[in-house]
Amino acid sequence: MARAFDPFREMDRWFSDVPRTPASAAMPMDLYREGDAFVARIDLPGVDPGTIDVDVDDRTLTVRAQRKVDATEEQKWLVRERPAGTFARQLTLGYGVALDRIGAEYRDGVLELRIPVAEEAKPRKISVAHSGGPTQIEGSVES
Repeated sequence: MARAFDPFREMDRWFSDVPRTPASAAMPMDLYREGDAFVARIDLPGVDPGTIDVDVDDRTLTVRAQRKVDATEEQKWLVRERPAGTFARQLTLGYGVALDRIGAEYRDGVLELRIPVAEEAKPRKISVAHSGGPTQIEGSVES
């Protein structure tokens, strides 16, 4: 039985076995398939859009972003739960995605990456041609 192509299956299984690291906690992500594309939505509230960097090297997609803290010497912190600094998150992409057509958009504190499925990885119907003689079998009928 054939299964639908999913280049993230192994990566998703691997991440479910690994405890969340501080980097992934600072950059929580949703990943789903929508039609012919995978969509990753990464929460980056308070991040200056100019600090967001997305690149692909071989099959590894890396997202880096920086969140700065506006702190003064006069401030005396009571609670400090919002992480600051430079964060990175990496995804290992499968061979069935179109690396040259990945798109990224940052809106309302959320970075959305659209990772299209490559044309050669999309399922397709193959028609079967029939050649030859008649398809009816002739024989004698006994009465």
